[in-house]
Amino acid sequence: MATFVEELTPIRAKAADEISSVVSDWERERPRQFWAPSRRLLRSIRKYQSWRDYKGPWRLLGPVFRRRWVISHRFWSVVCGADIPINSQIDGGLLLPHPVGVVVHPSAQIGPNCLLNANVVLGVGGKLPGHPILEGHVDIGAGACILGGVRLGEHSVVGANAVVLGDVPPFSTAVGAPARIIPRRPSAP
Repeated sequence: MATFVEELTPIRAKAADEISSVVSDWERERPRQFWAPSRRLLRSIRKYQSWRDYKGPWRLLGPVFRRRWVISHRFWSVVCGADIPINSQIDGGLLLPHPVGVVVHPSAQIGPNCLLNANVVLGVGGKLPGHPILEGHVDIGAGACILGGVRLGEHSVVGANAVVLGDVPPFSTAVGAPARIIPRRPSAP
């Protein structure tokens, strides 16, 4: 007879392989308790952006609500120690398990269901002009720097302390400084 942990192991592995690179999983961002600083930070960004674009009957109260979410964003940015601009282009499902030191350039684009660990930098200044673009379900390890106009393909992984100065193809891993690409095979359905 299998133990409970043995029964759950294949389920967890299967769930990790099935994370979508196209459809945002908003449940990943929902705060589950009060003290979830990274999720509160993302919530303040989402609420500000929804009131910025609001055109309904309550639009006259928009400036009041936007100001409230700007204050919330500043508070949770200080608590998290993260520098994520309030006008960032972030699709749903972003995870920030340890948000300390995360720096995102205002022009950087983050696709759905990505993961940024501690001390990740998405900035400009690499070999390629422009800003980083993360496609869907990109996992970035702690201390990694993604610099310049690089594109990280869907389901790619960037190792801890890697310095990415060139494009990373889909389903591959980038490790080292400067990063070298290790191809991975997509898991079979």
